[in-house]
Order: sequence, then structure tokens, then C-alpha cells
Amino acid sequence: MIEAPFVPRQSFDNADAALARVLNLYQSQVAHLRQHLQAYVAGNVPERRVRGWYPSVRVQTDTVARADTRLSFGFVAGPGVFETTLTRPDLFAAYYRAQFELLLRNHGVSLEIGLGHQPIPVHFCLAEAEHVEGTLNAEQRMRLRDHFDLPDLAAMDDGIANGTFEPSPREPAPLALFTAPRVDYSLHRLRHYTGTAPEHFQNFVLFTNYQFYIDEFIALGHQLMQHEGSDYSAFVEPGNVVTPRAGSAAQASGVAPPRVPQMPAYHLVREGSGGITMVNIGVGPSNAKNITDHIAVLRPHAWIMLGHCAGLRNSQQLGDYVLAHGYVREDHVLDEELPLWVPIPPLAEVQQALERAVAEVTQLSGYELKKIMRTGTVASTDNRNWELLPHPGPERRFSQSRAIALDMESATIAANGFRFRVPYGTLLCVSDKPLHGEIKLPGMANHFYRERVDQHLRIGIRALELLREAGVGQLHSRKLRGFAEVAFQ
Repeated sequence: MIEAPFVPRQSFDNADAALARVLNLYQSQVAHLRQHLQAYVAGNVPERRVRGWYPSVRVQTDTVARADTRLSFGFVAGPGVFETTLTRPDLFAAYYRAQFELLLRNHGVSLEIGLGHQPIPVHFCLAEAEHVEGTLNAEQRMRLRDHFDLPDLAAMDDGIANGTFEPSPREPAPLALFTAPRVDYSLHRLRHYTGTAPEHFQNFVLFTNYQFYIDEFIALGHQLMQHEGSDYSAFVEPGNVVTPRAGSAAQASGVAPPRVPQMPAYHLVREGSGGITMVNIGVGPSNAKNITDHIAVLRPHAWIMLGHCAGLRNSQQLGDYVLAHGYVREDHVLDEELPLWVPIPPLAEVQQALERAVAEVTQLSGYELKKIMRTGTVASTDNRNWELLPHPGPERRFSQSRAIALDMESATIAANGFRFRVPYGTLLCVSDKPLHGEIKLPGMANHFYRERVDQHLRIGIRALELLREAGVGQLHSRKLRGFAEVAFQ
């Protein structure tokens, strides 16, 4: 085995010093792998297997006491040894520092920093612009796994987040929801699906299932960049195309891709990643699960679904809003990870921000506001042509559940938010009423889009701004904690 020189584990009582040690360890291990990979590409086959290790952080406590019982994260569940592997300390520097500071403050114990027991897959040591596969011949590609570690799916499942992981008797309990290989896997998937680097993602996320919303977001992003006083410093589009704010010393950069990625992402960048990311997830619960599986590793502070829905009540009008406070989950993509008997509760802070945003943007209140916005249960289905099912099957279920709207993504996004401890919310807009004879027709749809898309988007943006202004300390809810929750947010 060809490994980088052994490094003993060290104890730290300062978060910055601990983070610096993680960065040093990570860089040395990655450099070791890159050096040997470059030699392998050049035709120099290593005599022994080459391996690098992820750095890790470990804490040991002997008491259940902690400083603040009101916290929703930042402390371990009780006495014991807790550990997690870490990756990309350059990208996660602020996040890691915050988690380290909370552990030091709440438990008064040192952080032990060293190399963990999970090898770094060679694919994950490459920089974003490096692509070695094209320079390897068929035999080199086949023999790569003989000389380097490749991604191991057994090391990156979601057992911790799902509450099914049980460490062996001598194995430390987890400190974080995701292992380092799982994080790296998702970072690579985000580049592929969204066309932008993970570095550009912001802590507040909007999801939509229609390009109309993205078109409005792009127009708004470019408009904001023309104002020197804007709160946002840059606007980023697929291909990492960066448009800096007027008056900024930063330069425009990036090249638009030859084709739009599957789920393109756009970013209004703010200091400290406090801006807004918007992703067009397309149609269907599979896409919704896919993208939230990967964005979750970035540990955003909140995500909200803005989309269209079928209104199920005759009293609703096209263009009315639906604020979801419950979900009927007929999407089927999370049944194994999150059984249907698990309730997905509404989160008060998100619900209040959405309701206030609707009131501010529409300038309505009281009964007038109630006329255009209804709070209730949203049903999500994986059957786009549910209207064609034998009647009265669907209508009966929807009535029994008290559902007021139907779509294909909202329950999935909320359920994955619950599963990954990311605060979530849903504000939909009624675009048709198939149970009442108002189906989507071109003329009606075009009028609807012109009338409502801009307003709906501004409501979503305002809701996220309200959440940011209120402070993320109040946003993360103890409702999302399990019995033996991990310490990292």
C-alpha cells in the first residue's frame, strides 16, 4: 500500500485551528492521490495500491449535559465517542467552523482531528476541470480499480439520515448526516444536473417545475446586477456564467453550455452564501427527489417549492394560491426511506414567512387575502394522467384526505426536507381545475402565466428574504430531530 505519511490525531480547543488542520490533511491526501494518478495516466503503473484518507473530526463526552437545551443542532446525544469524515474544507469552511464552535461551546471538550477510516475515491480527488477518463486507454480504465479506490456505494448510503444506521459496538456514533464520500458524490452530481459548480449554491433555495419562473428569475437577476446598491453581488447561470454587480471589481466569467442541463440552477449570490438559488427541477417526483438528495449535502437553511397545481375545490379560481400545511404522498419515490406513516409537519417559521410574503406582494389582508390564498393539504402523485384513472377512485381519496390541490413534486420536496433536516415549505398556484371541467388549454394557460408567474416568484423570493432577516437560529426546528440526532446541522 502506498499511503501518504502517517499523521497522528491532534486535539484542538479552537475552531479555526481545527479547521486549518482539516484543510492541511485534506490537501496533502488529495495531492498524494493526484501525483500517483498523473503517473498512472503517463503509463507508470504503481507497484502497490495507492490510497489516501479523508480527514475526520472526533469528540468524546462522558455526560448528557450541554449548554443550551433549546438548540436543534450543535450537540451530541449523550456520552460516547462521535466521529465523521470531512471533505472539501475549502467549500465547507464556514459550515465546518460553525459546527466546531458549537461542539466546543456546548460540551467543553476538545476536537480530535486526524485521518479517518474512509479512503478517498480517486475520482473525487480531481479538480473540476480535470477529466482523466478520456486520456486512459481501455486497459488502464479496466485496471484502475486495481491500483486506486473507486467510489463505494456501501460507504455513501443514507442510513444515518434515514435513522436506520446502527454502528457496531466499537464504532463511533456519527457526528453528521452524510459521510465524506456521500458528500463528494452529490457535489459531482450537482455539477452534472445543474450546470453550475457547488460553490455557487446559496443557503436559500427555490424549486420550480416550469421554465416560465426561471425566465422571470433570470430577468430579475440581470436587473439587480445593474444596481450598485443591490444586496446581491453576482448572478450565476449554467456554465458558471458570472455576471457581477455594477461597480464591482469582479469580472464577468464563464461560458454558457451548448445545451441546457437537465435541471439548470441559477444563483443570486450574497455574502456568506446568504443569497437565493433557483432550480428548474422539471416535472415529476423522481426529479424532485434526485435534486434534493444532492442539494441536501450543502446544508441549506431552507427550500421552498413554487409551482403550479390542480385546484380540487370548486371555490378556487385560476391564479389562486395554495399554502400547503400537509401532504398526501402518492409520489412513491420515498416510501422505502420514509414510510407513509411518518407525518410531514408544517414548519411555523416557513408558513408564516410565506403567508406574510403573499400579503406584502399582493397588498391584500384579512378576508381579501383569504379569497386568493387557501391553506390546506396538497396531494402529490407520480401519475401525470391521474385524471384518466377510473372514477370515482382519485376524487374519493382526495376528498377523504381533505386535499385542496394536486401536483407531482411538492410532497417529495417536503418529505426530503424532513428526512434531511432542511426546513421546507410549499406555495402553489392553481393553473387548472380538472375535477370541475377547467382543464389546461393553450389560451387559458398563456393568460394565466402572464398574470401570475411574476407575482408568484416575487412572493417566493420575499419569503426567503424574510426567513433570512429573522435569523437562521430561529429557522431550524427541533421538530426535525430524531431520538439520537447527529450534532452537525
